[in-house]
Amino acid sequence: MAKRVSTPASHSQIKPALLGKFHTGLAAWYAAHGRHDLPWRTTADPYHIWLSEVMLQQTQVATVRERFYFPFLKKFPTVEALASAPRESVMKAWEGLGYYRRAGNLHDAAMQLSTQGGLPSAPPSIDELLALSGIGRNTASAILAFAYHQPIAILEANVKRIIARVFALKDPSDAELWEGAELLLNHAEPFNYNQAMMDIGSLICTPKNPKCAQCPASVICVGKKSPEIYPTPKAKKHVPTREVMILVREDARGRLFLEKRDEALLGGLYGFPQTPYVNKGSAAQQQLGTVTHTYSHFKLIGHVAMEYIASKPNSPDWHSRAEIAALPLSKLDHKVLALVENCHSAKKKSTKARAPHKAR
Repeated sequence: MAKRVSTPASHSQIKPALLGKFHTGLAAWYAAHGRHDLPWRTTADPYHIWLSEVMLQQTQVATVRERFYFPFLKKFPTVEALASAPRESVMKAWEGLGYYRRAGNLHDAAMQLSTQGGLPSAPPSIDELLALSGIGRNTASAILAFAYHQPIAILEANVKRIIARVFALKDPSDAELWEGAELLLNHAEPFNYNQAMMDIGSLICTPKNPKCAQCPASVICVGKKSPEIYPTPKAKKHVPTREVMILVREDARGRLFLEKRDEALLGGLYGFPQTPYVNKGSAAQQQLGTVTHTYSHFKLIGHVAMEYIASKPNSPDWHSRAEIAALPLSKLDHKVLALVENCHSAKKKSTKARAPHKAR
């Protein structure tokens, strides 16, 4: 038997007068308390808005605004500039932001758009946006609502929580959440409405200790008596730990061996070779220590070993320090590199200390 999908609400359950009161209250709250100074809210450029939406996926607003949004736009000011840039340059600009697949998809989509003359000045269809790499329904909806002021609802994480509470949904499906979002939408002011919904989700309708007395949605919220049970908190998943051996090889010219990642997690970056951790390595390898990094679905512990090569290999996989500085590396590989440099620094100090003092 097919699973029954419940309807979160109907127009008769939320009376037009109450919906209007909610819209009025939300607009007043946003005018007084909204984050109007966010740079992607003060531009009409669809590319800038699209970029912000991609950067903000699973990343805090402050991180994007203070460290990544403006430098990225300075380097790639247009869709065409992004499309024509080398992949390594794009990944380097994304370095430290994490979830690197986003950068690859952004670059791929820019190349798709470059053949079409970039993002159009007139509103595209949602299907046209969904055809671009890395753009799902919420990102497409946000682009249409914020760049083109189209009457369309968005459904990012904060808005999902508001919808679940307004309609008292403990375990809602995406279909139920989208239906609820569309029912509440202020069609006359989609830009301000959607921005306001994200803001009250971030500042008022928080996961813990929501400020219901200050919330403009309280006039229609069914779950306001027990807001923290909507939606039902998900049990924390056990995060497995992986141990790997990370081998740093340095040749006679002082170059380091790096491989280009091609897996989904870190595709487009460079890094030191990793193998499953079995033992402490060979006697020819110097043990430098361990590095750790927590990804979204596992924690990695890397045992770092150093190996010196007497030869000077003729391969593009060997890089000088200056070349490495221009390559995109993950946070984990930056930690490894820091271990290597600390080792070199310690060796220099030790050598200097052992050097005989010249007589005056």
